[in-house]
Amino acid sequence: MREATTVLKTAVSGSVSGLPRAFWWLFASTLVNRLGAFVSTFLALYLTVERGYSSTYAGALAALYGLGGVIASLGSGVMADRIGRRPTLFLSHLLTAPSVAALGFVEHPAAIAGATFVVGMTSNASRPAVQAMLTDIVAPKDRERAFALNYWAFNLGFAVSTTLAGLVAEHGFRTLFLAEAVMMAVCAVLVFLRVAETRPAKRPGTVAGEAAEVSLSSVLRNGRFMTLVLLSFLVTTLLMQGSVALPVTMGRSGLSSADFGVAIAANGVLVVLLQIPVTRLIEHRNPAWLLALASLFAGYGCALTALADSVAAYALTVAVWTIGEIINSPIQMGLVARMSPEQGRGRYQGVYVTSVVSASLTAPLVSGYAIDRFGSDALWLSCAVVGTLVAAAYVLCLRQAPERTALPDAP
Repeated sequence: MREATTVLKTAVSGSVSGLPRAFWWLFASTLVNRLGAFVSTFLALYLTVERGYSSTYAGALAALYGLGGVIASLGSGVMADRIGRRPTLFLSHLLTAPSVAALGFVEHPAAIAGATFVVGMTSNASRPAVQAMLTDIVAPKDRERAFALNYWAFNLGFAVSTTLAGLVAEHGFRTLFLAEAVMMAVCAVLVFLRVAETRPAKRPGTVAGEAAEVSLSSVLRNGRFMTLVLLSFLVTTLLMQGSVALPVTMGRSGLSSADFGVAIAANGVLVVLLQIPVTRLIEHRNPAWLLALASLFAGYGCALTALADSVAAYALTVAVWTIGEIINSPIQMGLVARMSPEQGRGRYQGVYVTSVVSASLTAPLVSGYAIDRFGSDALWLSCAVVGTLVAAAYVLCLRQAPERTALPDAP
């Protein structure tokens, strides 16, 4: 028992040691942010049960929320480079608080749609700033570990918030909206008081007193980077099937929403338990092969769903694609950090975040159409094909490990 405790202490110490104090304040802000992330999870339930709107309207608003996130990811990436990471992060949390509160009070369908779009923008605007900050303050050799720890905080906070949201909602959905508004305000105060600016000092440009900048168009013209963004979008689309197509498939098999809750819980449990030790195991290894392996786990984990016939079997498929998620996340974000020039980290992270947000917007549309047109088995088996193609593309694209992107001239 004593030996096991010693091993555990050593593993934990190795996972958290060597990271700067500034990282832990950022870690805390991520945890607080996700602990209060109630509304996005329960928005569809609120619209259909509390407000009495149709599923079609709820789906349209979910897409509108995602569209707001795509626009915000690009805009906040530019802001993080121009005005700084800290003000961008602070404004994101500060503006989310009243936006979420307003969403709980507006009643006209157009007003609800407008408020949903704004919440989608403000709540997603923090991501590029956080990831740019992590790149700024953490040494290159520790970045994958730092991204993994922050992702762990993200998922831990989300797991707790979904549980708390169910309890808070018993007192009325409006209480849920107000509770998230309070948590976002707390997060804004935390950022204002404890999170310092990390934007690197500007480099001298070709004209005295000016700084060389990375434009958004130059990021979009970086072919290798945009290929990685596309591959990230495809992998995330595969992973999104767990929350999009899986409940539909289980429902058609005669299983209940409670059964789905049990199966999908394997995702959160495994991320919380395995994210840090798995990252320690794969740290500093070839990113091409790791991302290829993650893609295979994601694709074939989803494909196994076509063979599942019980709650335990569905939970097993969730466990398989979750391993792919655990491997993919820190490696992918570390790779983006490595490819981002100092003066363009916000923009690079912003474009990368759009791949994640766009997948959450696209996945429901693609899976719904595929299930209605070809059947759920065809959808799940096609995931194996996509996973295989993405794995091969990662190996080809990353045959040589990318060095940090050279600082291009602003057009």
